Amino acid sequence: MSLTRPIALGIETSCDDTACAVVDGDGRVLSSVISSQLEAHRPFGGVVPEIASREHLRNWPAVCETALQEAGLELGGIDVVAATKGPGLIGSLLVGLSLGKAIAYAQGNRFHAVHHLEGHLFSPFLRAAGEKAERPPEEFIGLVVSGGHTSLFEVKGDEIITLAETRDDAMGEVFDKVGKRLGLPYPQGPLVDELAENGDGERSPLSIARCSDGSLDFSYSGLKSQTLVEIQKLESAGVETHHGETAATDVPSPVLNLLAGFRKAAVGQLVDRLERLRRERPVRQLAVSGGVAANRLLRPTLEAWSRENEVNLRLVSLLYSGDNAAMIAHAALLRDERGLVDDPLEVDAASRIPL
Repeated sequence: MSLTRPIALGIETSCDDTACAVVDGDGRVLSSVISSQLEAHRPFGGVVPEIASREHLRNWPAVCETALQEAGLELGGIDVVAATKGPGLIGSLLVGLSLGKAIAYAQGNRFHAVHHLEGHLFSPFLRAAGEKAERPPEEFIGLVVSGGHTSLFEVKGDEIITLAETRDDAMGEVFDKVGKRLGLPYPQGPLVDELAENGDGERSPLSIARCSDGSLDFSYSGLKSQTLVEIQKLESAGVETHHGETAATDVPSPVLNLLAGFRKAAVGQLVDRLERLRRERPVRQLAVSGGVAANRLLRPTLEAWSRENEVNLRLVSLLYSGDNAAMIAHAALLRDERGLVDDPLEVDAASRIPL
C-alpha cells in the first residue's frame, strides 16, 4: 500500500490512556496503539491523577515503538507530530505534550497542539485501519459525549461554534457515579449500560432535564440526584443494591429497571436537544463521537431519530469512540491542510480550554 504524505504521529495522554497512532495524508490509520491504566486505578474506584502521570511515562516507550512498528515506519519517516494540549488532567497532558514538542523540535517536524474535543469532533470520519478517511462536510453538527464532556458544536468551514455544553456533570460522568453508588468496579459506566439492557425503563421512568433559561445546554446533575434518591428508596424497601461484579442475572429487577430508566432519560436528553435544534434550523449532517457514543441505547436511538428526520448521521466507529491518538493525528492533518502550525517552544497544556 502506497502512503500519502504528510504522515502524522499522534499522541494522546489527556487522562488515563497512553495512546500513539500513525495516520497518513489520506486519513488512513496505519496504527493505533492504546495502553490502558485500568488495573492501576481500579483499587481506587476512579482515576488518580498522580498515578496516571507516572503510568504515562512508564508506558510511552513501548506504545510509541509498537505504533511505529505496526505502521512500518521509523521516527524519521514522520512529517507531522501532534499531541493533545487539553482539556484533561494537567499532569497527564504535560507528559504527552512534552514528548510531542520534543520529537517535533528535534526532528524539525511541523507540530500541532490539538484540542481533545477537536479530535473527537472529526473522529466519526475515520474508517477501519488502512481505509481512507471520509472527507468531513463543510458544514455539520457535532455531538461529543464522553466521561468528561457533553457538547454540541456547529462546524462551518474553518469555524467551530459551540452551541451547547453541560452545565454540571457530563453524561459519562453520571453513569460512573451511579455505578459507583451501586458498588460496581471501575470503570462503572459501561457496566451500568450493560445492566440496563436487562431492565425495563418503563417501570422506573425518570424525568428529562431542561435548563430554565431555555438554552440547549445539558445538565445531568439532576438526573444523577434522582437516581441516587431512587436507589436509597430501594434500600429502604429492603432491596439489595450493592452488587460489585455480580452478574446481571443476580441483580434484583427493581435495580435493573431503575438503571434502564436512568439510561433512557440520559439518552433522552440528548435527543431532546437535537430535536429542539432541528426545529430552530435545518440539521442535515450529524456527527456523534466520544466514549459514550458506544452506549448500547444511544446508537440505535440516534439512528432511528436520524432516519425519521432525514439527517445524515455519522456515528463514530467503536474503534475510535474512546480516547485515542488516531483522532489527534487526523485532526492535526486537517489543520495542516489549512496551513496552520504551532510552535513547539510556545504552546503549553491547559486542563480547561475552550474549543
